[in-house]
Formats: sequence, C-alpha cells, structure tokens
Amino acid sequence: MDSTRNQEILNEIYAWEAGLQEDHRSDFIRTFNKWLNNKMENIPESAKKLFLETFDKSLFYLHSFIQNTQIQQDARNQILLSARALNQDIKTFEDLQSLSLDQLHYISDLQTSKHRLYSLMQGGLTGTGGLLLAGVDVPAQTVLNLRAVQMVSMCYGFEVNTPYEMMTSLKVYHASLMPKHLKYKQWLSLKEELNENEYSRYFYEGIEELADEASLEFLAKQIVKLSAISLVKKKTLQGIPLLSIVIGASMNYRLTRQVTDFANNYYQYRLILKTSELDQLHNY
Repeated sequence: MDSTRNQEILNEIYAWEAGLQEDHRSDFIRTFNKWLNNKMENIPESAKKLFLETFDKSLFYLHSFIQNTQIQQDARNQILLSARALNQDIKTFEDLQSLSLDQLHYISDLQTSKHRLYSLMQGGLTGTGGLLLAGVDVPAQTVLNLRAVQMVSMCYGFEVNTPYEMMTSLKVYHASLMPKHLKYKQWLSLKEELNENEYSRYFYEGIEELADEASLEFLAKQIVKLSAISLVKKKTLQGIPLLSIVIGASMNYRLTRQVTDFANNYYQYRLILKTSELDQLHNY
C-alpha cells in the first residue's frame, strides 16, 4: 500500500475523530436529551436489565442469521468479483488487503450505497403509515445496518465468521448508533482494543456485553420518530402522506449513512494500523 496516501487517509480519520469530540447540540436537542434521560431514570432497573439482555441476544442471533443467508453468500462473491476486477490475483478476503485503501473504499461504497438505498425505501414505506410497517421499522433497520457493517468489514478484508470479528463488527455497529456526543467514548474503546497483535486474533477476549443505557436512548428516539410519522401521516397530498414519507425515508437514510461512515473510518484505521505493524515486523 502507498504509505503516503495511507498517511493522508489517517489524517482525515484524525480530523473526523476530532469532530466527534465537539458537542454541537442545539438547545432543543439538549433539552430533549435531558427530558429523555429523566424519563429513562423512571424505568425500573429490572426492566432495563431485561431489555439490555434481550438486545444483546437479538444482535447475536441476527448476526448468525445474516451470515447464513444466501443473500450474504452472494454478497461475499460479489465483493471478491469486484476485487478481482482490480487485481486478478485475489483469491481470498485476506488478499483484499493487498489493494490500496482507495480501492477498498470504492468496493465498500458499492456495497453500502445499496444499503443506504434500501434504508431510504424502507423508511419511505414506514412513512406511508400502518401499524404493521411501523412495527417492523426498528427490526428492519437493525438488520439493514448490521449487515452494512458486515459488508464494510469484508470489503476491507476482515471476515466476520470468527468470534473476534463477530464481536468487533457488533461493537462497531453499536458504537455507530450512538449520538455524536457519546460516540467519541465508543470510538476510543474500539481503538484501545487494537493492540500490536490484534490481526492474529481468533477468539474474542474482551467484554461481550454491548447494550447500555445509550441503547435505550436510541430506541426511545426511534419511538419518537414513529410517533412523529403517525402525527403527520394524516396530512396528505392527493391522498399520499408525503410529509410522513419524507420524514421516514430521510431519517432512516441518515441513520444508515451514519453507520456506514463510522464503519468505514474504523476499518480503514484498523487496516492502516495492521499494515504499519506488518511493515515494522518485516524491517526487523
């Protein structure tokens, strides 16, 4: 890989990281977050614990389910085909890491752009109203965005079928959902897990619990979104609830964009770190 270009990308990641430390929330958002925190404090601890445990289990089950679908297998083959168009010597996912970061980002963007489009369409359908569509909005978004993170991981040459890669992708997904003022802490936690020998790991040795009270905040915001859609869906244009469709589509698209941007920055950073460590080993 081009070390000069890698440094340029690393500098871009550092600039993005610095942006995570800035808290630009408006007074309205701060007031909403304070109100939300007060409401969550009234939730019994037993109910919180039950939700967090269920959330964790659901993510593990969904990860396994996605990995075993034919759609996922087709996507794996498509990633390899895209990579071979750039370098015919590529045989495995690990071989992808011989490509430049720009090439890998291009392949990743081909995959994630589809997920952003799916999210846009799914959000638009939610905006049309109906109890069934509203009920499947959060599960559908979870599957779409979790799969998007898995796609990004594979595009950078990190398979997600080992315990370590599975937990890492789930942690990246969870961190990407956090509001910006909480995301920096999650980013630092992910960076701390990348030690000198991380690229040789197979089993995951860190903390396996993912869900926390910030997960409750994320779910509460999704409920607020669905409530807003429900309130405005009666305002129609020629019988079409255009405003609620726009709200659903734009918010879901924005969430998927947020998830995929975070995942791209993480896996780019990780690959740069791995490449620099391998170069140091070769120089000894």
